Amino acid sequence: ETERGTISHLTMARMSFLSFLLFCLTSVAHGNKANKHKPWIETEYQGIVMENDNTVLLNPPLFALDKDAPLHYAGEICGFRVHNGPGGSGSAQFEAVVLDRSTGEGLVRSKEPLDCESQKEHSFTIQAYDCGEGPDGTNSKKSHKATVHVRVNDVNEFSPVFVERRYEASVPEGRLFDRIVRVEAVDADCSPQYSQICFYDIITPNVPFTIDNDGNIKNTEPLDSKRQRVHSFWVTAFDCGKNRAQADAQVIVTVKPSCKPGWIGWTKRIEYTPGSGSIPLFPNLHLETCEETVWNIQATVELQTGHIGKGCDRDSYSDRSVRRLCGAVRGEVDLLPPPSPATNWTAALPTLPSSDSSLVFSFNGSTHVAVVPDSVASAVSGDHFTLQLWMRRGGASTQPPANQARGTRKEEETIICSTVKNDDSYSHYSLSVHGCRLSLFYWPDVSAARPVKFLWKLEQVCDSEWHHLSLSVQFPSVTLYVDGVTFDPALIHDNGAIPNPAPHQRLVIGACWEPEEKPRDIVNNTMPESKDTGKFVSGYKGLLSGVTVRPGNVEPHSVVECLYACREGLDFGDLETLGSGMKVHVNPSQSVLVLEGDDIESFNRAVQQVTYRNSLRFATPGVRPLKLTTSLRCFSEESCLSLRQLEGYLVVLQPDAPQISLSGVGPHLARPAAEFEGPQGVPLFPELRIVCSLSHAVNTAAQGMEGGALMSDAVAHTLDGCEVQPLGEELNQEREELLVDLEALRERGLDIINTTAYIAITGAESISVYEDVLRSIRYRLAKGSARFERRFRLSCSEMNGRYTSNELTLEVNFLHSLDSLYHPSHLLASQQQFLHPSHHTGELSGHTLPNPHRNSVVPGAATVIIMVCVGFLVVMVILGVFRIRSIHRRGEGARGGGKEGSNQWDDSALTIIVNPMETFENRMGIAPDMDGECDDEEEVVDSPDDTSDDQRIIIKKEGRDSAPRRY
Repeated sequence: ETERGTISHLTMARMSFLSFLLFCLTSVAHGNKANKHKPWIETEYQGIVMENDNTVLLNPPLFALDKDAPLHYAGEICGFRVHNGPGGSGSAQFEAVVLDRSTGEGLVRSKEPLDCESQKEHSFTIQAYDCGEGPDGTNSKKSHKATVHVRVNDVNEFSPVFVERRYEASVPEGRLFDRIVRVEAVDADCSPQYSQICFYDIITPNVPFTIDNDGNIKNTEPLDSKRQRVHSFWVTAFDCGKNRAQADAQVIVTVKPSCKPGWIGWTKRIEYTPGSGSIPLFPNLHLETCEETVWNIQATVELQTGHIGKGCDRDSYSDRSVRRLCGAVRGEVDLLPPPSPATNWTAALPTLPSSDSSLVFSFNGSTHVAVVPDSVASAVSGDHFTLQLWMRRGGASTQPPANQARGTRKEEETIICSTVKNDDSYSHYSLSVHGCRLSLFYWPDVSAARPVKFLWKLEQVCDSEWHHLSLSVQFPSVTLYVDGVTFDPALIHDNGAIPNPAPHQRLVIGACWEPEEKPRDIVNNTMPESKDTGKFVSGYKGLLSGVTVRPGNVEPHSVVECLYACREGLDFGDLETLGSGMKVHVNPSQSVLVLEGDDIESFNRAVQQVTYRNSLRFATPGVRPLKLTTSLRCFSEESCLSLRQLEGYLVVLQPDAPQISLSGVGPHLARPAAEFEGPQGVPLFPELRIVCSLSHAVNTAAQGMEGGALMSDAVAHTLDGCEVQPLGEELNQEREELLVDLEALRERGLDIINTTAYIAITGAESISVYEDVLRSIRYRLAKGSARFERRFRLSCSEMNGRYTSNELTLEVNFLHSLDSLYHPSHLLASQQQFLHPSHHTGELSGHTLPNPHRNSVVPGAATVIIMVCVGFLVVMVILGVFRIRSIHRRGEGARGGGKEGSNQWDDSALTIIVNPMETFENRMGIAPDMDGECDDEEEVVDSPDDTSDDQRIIIKKEGRDSAPRRY
């Protein structure tokens, strides 16, 4: 209406102006009636038409002017022609008519009703023509074509219509939601005014729901499924023209019983039996989101093993044995060995207990310093070497002190400081920590070259946890491995002019030696003495273990990884079963596993595949804390679920102890003394057999059988040490020794400690290797130093002494020949051997005698000697009786006066010798009872019941062989 009023005013103004113009032209007109000019119209018109009206209101109004006015015909407008425009509309839909020929006023209108929903805009051209020079329109002229744009105005003819007639939703009880369900209505009108839905309304009274202008429905109070399970109500919609929806929509909300989002099936305690391989940690665990729509799920599983050994469960062998098992190149030098007379530079350092049986040294930054002897330091010189160590800063406590929090320790702490001689020059290097930085200061030649400093910024050096460092130097190339991961230097720079270190060979652990310009006495007596005066500076505070240096080529990366490798950790069962969109990440130490995905079902299956593995047959028992942290991301961040952290623990049970059995050696070993005095000696354990068995429960149900069983398996174990120890007195190096093939030990990579108190063979090797080595141990005596017995004890162990075998005791008996018993020095021994069968019978009964030697004396020979002595005694008694009777007869013959002197027995050659052992036996308290048993070569025979006399009589005939008999 406004536009139409505006157009009417403009039309009246133009008509007045045209009337005035026409009056002026009439006043000055001539009598010429020729049509000289074309009609004129505007070049462009904008029009509006309503859907319920066919008249087009143009702006500006349609007027055609002709300069030939006021001439009749030539100055009049007879009509307008409509031509099709770009849209194809025009003559078919619109027409233009002349309202006043003299003024040229025209009108545009549609031939039929227009529909805004079908086409909102129309474009066409219009052209005016005059009446010519007569009524027949002769010589009629046309104007130029003007463009007309017509917009069809909408009428609110349609009402809103809901997309769905019924909406349903389910929600858990007890919660307020930002949106439960959204309803939607549409309007078919073409204009934004009438096609938009301005608001919705709930027409059902007294329902605990509300709806906003966008159609979102939410509850106004927590719903209770017990009070009302289903809520049904109706909603309607209004467009901006206030037309109500043709039909209302129904909304049904079902209230579900309460659902607690979180993990279901969590087990706080998980048990692991050593030797089980990998076991699933969460076989029945699944995530319940209570139908909350999430688009990202992330779960972090953390296994805490920092209290187990050096950060986790590793091989319980010595560092040297682990290096050999990992295939490391030999030749390393232990800079912190166990204290001993040969390695006494670590005797003053305090040590701490370790669950993995390794030796851990503590350094306090001041008095705890180890100065390696020059003889050891000279063996690790050169510019190609590998330095390896275990370190933990902060001392014995797990957490650093309050004044030494992470990143706040500003003093430089030196771990190792070395100045060694290389041919005619000295090189210097030091490894230090400064805050969270690790630095290697290297000086190729202290007298000429300039020093170079390599820096690494590492969180591992300031977190107060155990870490393994391996530094491979091939100057100018330096490679650092921390826990098996390679780190490049963050900065390499030339330190410029720095005072040269003193050209004296010195290797210090736990500090660095700084010489003084003026000599002074060292106040602290605990510090090692030095040839020159100075002090220890930049002391290290923390724990060190397994500090070794190996000169030569650097270690391969695979060896470094093996040295650090944890034998326990988190793992994922089968990556092929991992669902689409799932990601798995495990850190190098396998203590943290991260799962990420977007599908709940796939995520639940992946969580159930998380496993714990421990490859050690004899895992370290104890508790490993376990944590599960979950993060959810939802489409609606405000209402997204927040799950609490779950905590539990994994219990590694006590493993079944292996039974290491030593057998195959009798309690006694009897050999002739001459064999022990030979150049090769006698092997002590020629038939030794080592068996390691393990008793464990077998799950026969998994094998298709019923019940269970206890099975003892002979397993292939790796021993790490055996010891042979003489019982009683220590070995006398001048008279006896134990022989070991040192070349064979070196080939097998075994070490030996040979002292007079024991022989210890160490190194991780198989049982068969240890059997061969122990069978080759020989016992040798010096000439003339044979004894009658020597006892030895053999024992073996594995896992750095964690499990030990039975103690096998062997008694060695030396068998002497008859010639050796002739000398008085053997008289006492022979008496003790033959006069006390009750003592020796038990010792000799277990002998495994070798093939008889022709000079050997066995227990059967002693029986023969005793029988001969008894025979001689019987003969002497008979001769004595005969002599008494002869004397008696001679006396009677003398009394009878007969000459029988010639028949008298000449006893001048008869000598009676009293047994000298009689006095010794009485003096030593030896019982004269000789009852007992003697061993023959093939059988045991009983000696006479009574073979003891107060004196033994030995008859010697003059004129016969005077060679004495030896016993």
